[in-house]
Amino acid sequence: MENHSIHTQRKDDHLRINLEEDVRSGLRNGLERIQLEHCALPEFALNDVDLSSDFLGMKIALPLLVSSMTGGTEQGAEINARLANAAEAMGVAMGLGSQRTALKNPAAERSFQVRKYAPTIPIFANLGAVQLNYGVTPEDCMRLVEMAEANALILHLNPLQEALQPEGESNFSSLLPKIESVCKRVPVPVIVKEVGWGISGKVAFLLKQAGVAAIDVAGAGGTSWAQVEMFRAKTESDQRIAAHFRDWGIPTATALRQIRELNLGLPVIASGGIRKGIEIAKCIALGADLCGIAGSFLQAASLSSEAVLEAFEEIRKELAIAMFACGASNLAKLKTTGTFPLD
Repeated sequence: MENHSIHTQRKDDHLRINLEEDVRSGLRNGLERIQLEHCALPEFALNDVDLSSDFLGMKIALPLLVSSMTGGTEQGAEINARLANAAEAMGVAMGLGSQRTALKNPAAERSFQVRKYAPTIPIFANLGAVQLNYGVTPEDCMRLVEMAEANALILHLNPLQEALQPEGESNFSSLLPKIESVCKRVPVPVIVKEVGWGISGKVAFLLKQAGVAAIDVAGAGGTSWAQVEMFRAKTESDQRIAAHFRDWGIPTATALRQIRELNLGLPVIASGGIRKGIEIAKCIALGADLCGIAGSFLQAASLSSEAVLEAFEEIRKELAIAMFACGASNLAKLKTTGTFPLD
């Protein structure tokens, strides 16, 4: 496992680049090609729309997850505190950034301990799944859950990012049995997510067999970590290689469709380039149970908790209007709403 100073520097690099550079994928998430079926006669009032959700037995006020972003540094601690304050005020779920650094450096734990700001919302701990091939054990995973007083554990998959990092850890061999072991031994639900290149139906099926409780497709169309690593690359050759992967990945809508067609019976989180309430409505109509947003919330959190809360409120209002306009008074009915492709 790499030393703490390298990991901390990388975390700070990632934050700075995400806030200052254009790191968007060259792909769209596919939701722009999908239209919700309009209902001219909803037969209920806008104020009757119920946005509340139950995800893995956890109650949330609307189907929104603050996707995993940061932690482990002073700047990360400040951003996490702002995100947690706003998430608690709105009643939405929050994912933490990778907690790997906290396994080696107790001083980093504080940046992930946001329960004091968010006593009631679901909080998801987070670790790169590949770390299970580099000495991290299920017991370590339990420690991360306890550290964050988390309701679930996210294991993230990022083979392309690790391959593009000069310090990347890219041994993904025989990882599935280790994920299965974590699912069996950690006493909270285990969620597996990508970081922005999508989870295919084939991989989702394997994860279901391993005992995963939910999947976050984290499709292409939002932040491209290839672009992030391009800005970190030390040589022109590495910069060019990373740039060539800007258009890589499975768009969010495609990943959702692949997984829905398998009828796995697993809760699904949609993320990847989602910024608007209408896009959340589309994802739920396509089979998602929860939607994650990172990039726009990171920009808001760099300002204040109030800015994050304003972003939440705009999404909440737009989602309610979208549901009203397609005749869905609650999320269960939204799941049955018709969609059609735009030419």
